[in-house]
Amino acid sequence: MDSSPETEPGFALGTPEPPKATPYRVLARKYRPQHFSDLIGQEAMVRTLSNAFDTGRIAQAYLFTGVRGVGKTTTARILARALNYELPGEVDRPSIHLDRPGTHCQAIMEGRHVDVMEIDAASHTGIDDVRQITDGARYAPVSARYKVYIVDEVHMLSEKAWNAFLKTLEEPPAHVKFMFATTEIRKVPVTVLSRCQRFDLRRVEADVLVNHLAGICEKEGVAVDPDALGLIARAGEGSVRDSLSILDQAIAHGAGEVTAENVRRMLGLADRARIIDLFEHVMKGDVAAAMAEFKSQYDDGADPEIVLGELAEFVHFVTRVKVAPAAADDVAFSETERSRGRDFAGRLSHRVLARAWQMLMKGIEEVARSPKPLASADMVLVRIAYAADLPTPDEALRMLADGSGAVGAGAAPRLPSGGGGGGGGGSAQAAAAAAAPRLSSVARPEGAPVAMREQAAPQAQPHMVLASFAEVIKLAAEKRDVRLKQQLEGDMHLVRCEDGRIDFRPTRNAAPTLAGDLQKKLTDWTGRRWVVTISSEEGEPTVRERLAAEQADRERGVLAHPAVQAVLAKFPGAEIVAVRPLDGGAEAEPAPLAPAAENDGEGDWEPVDPWDDDF
Repeated sequence: MDSSPETEPGFALGTPEPPKATPYRVLARKYRPQHFSDLIGQEAMVRTLSNAFDTGRIAQAYLFTGVRGVGKTTTARILARALNYELPGEVDRPSIHLDRPGTHCQAIMEGRHVDVMEIDAASHTGIDDVRQITDGARYAPVSARYKVYIVDEVHMLSEKAWNAFLKTLEEPPAHVKFMFATTEIRKVPVTVLSRCQRFDLRRVEADVLVNHLAGICEKEGVAVDPDALGLIARAGEGSVRDSLSILDQAIAHGAGEVTAENVRRMLGLADRARIIDLFEHVMKGDVAAAMAEFKSQYDDGADPEIVLGELAEFVHFVTRVKVAPAAADDVAFSETERSRGRDFAGRLSHRVLARAWQMLMKGIEEVARSPKPLASADMVLVRIAYAADLPTPDEALRMLADGSGAVGAGAAPRLPSGGGGGGGGGSAQAAAAAAAPRLSSVARPEGAPVAMREQAAPQAQPHMVLASFAEVIKLAAEKRDVRLKQQLEGDMHLVRCEDGRIDFRPTRNAAPTLAGDLQKKLTDWTGRRWVVTISSEEGEPTVRERLAAEQADRERGVLAHPAVQAVLAKFPGAEIVAVRPLDGGAEAEPAPLAPAAENDGEGDWEPVDPWDDDF
């Protein structure tokens, strides 16, 4: 007996096949924007495009630039959809109102429309690839209103490919639109930029990103901790796609529940509360407590480089709160970070925070290169904790000038020490007093004899005041620096000159290192720091130009003198070569040639013609 599917075991006549499982779509694709209103954080671009469509001022080419994941390609697709939007019997023109799907919308957003071509410039970099585009642009679209070319990562095109693009890009057919997307705008030729409307897509603000992620979690039915969203938004660094990818991973990691602890563990981040505790120990100068806390975090799996990076990020946050208190309202930070950040901002000075930041930046580089990251990070924390009890440079100078070890009333505030081992005990004033002898020795040049380093601080040099530019030129002459003197006189349009500062506009022939050379030499000659900057203001004429103008004025004045005119009249062809003072000294106004024959007693003088017969 012949068998058939209907009679074989496991089959029933008329039984439908089980439905196929729908493949999972990652959140970044599932919640990809479909309308201009879905684009978050790009309000300026959306407004410009909306006004352009309303007024019919639609450009021939667009260029979208920005960091990864901010929506460059998505914006190009939405724009292509708006250009080809069509509802039979209702809409037959480009429109940004895309509430209802049009005839071509679905195919365009899925990247399969025959008239909307997406090209990856990373794999199509040559002139032949561009020639295919320019040749195809001559033909009308098959079904849509416009033929649209979306070229992604356009900065990867070769120089020859760009040159082949220029003519078509400048004067494309009326039915063609070009859209370029790139993360490296500096690699795009200026000739291309001038032919496109450029839109710089911004990083999405953390609070906007947190609200966006919270809305997606609500749609997905995922329980999420607000602090976890803040961690994800910070890790995404303003990229929507990166943030959604991290959220996708966090949902899988927490089996449908997203908590701050799970996100920290997943990303390898340290506990923020423990980072703040470590920051407090370091700022108190409590080395033992700082090293113990850091070792505990390391034992729990924290990476030393990441810990120092998190510590630097909190230093930056405290500094921002101190400069702009409104920064403490950033929802990307937890309530603990915001409240304790306000507290530290009120108790620490700008100088202490800036010093901690610089030492952390240097320390992170050391840990990244070190074969023993744990030991290197320990030493970084020791240095910062030790420096927390040292006076800032202005306090050290004040102590040395006063000859005492006590910090004055203007001392920078520090956190009160919590005691403990490694140099954290005592008040800041006591630590500064103890540090005073060290400062006087550290200020010596390296390699100097020990006896010299142990001597008291030398007497300060007398203050050399250079209040005018003429005094600066005079000092250069006294130092026998002929080249600098010539540059001061002929290559500088002075904008401002005061003791310790010079602003100038260089001439076209001035040396490019003139400002740096002048600053270094003035600092060396006067024994104190000078600031020499290049200004964009017009400034005064150079000294050489001013002297030449004054000489020309004197020559014109002498030429107008009746006696000189009489000489020139008697000797045709004669000319004035130079005007010099009679005593050969400094330049002065020309003296009268002779006293008047009849003086009225009022001190008036009249020139006398030397060729007069009665003279």
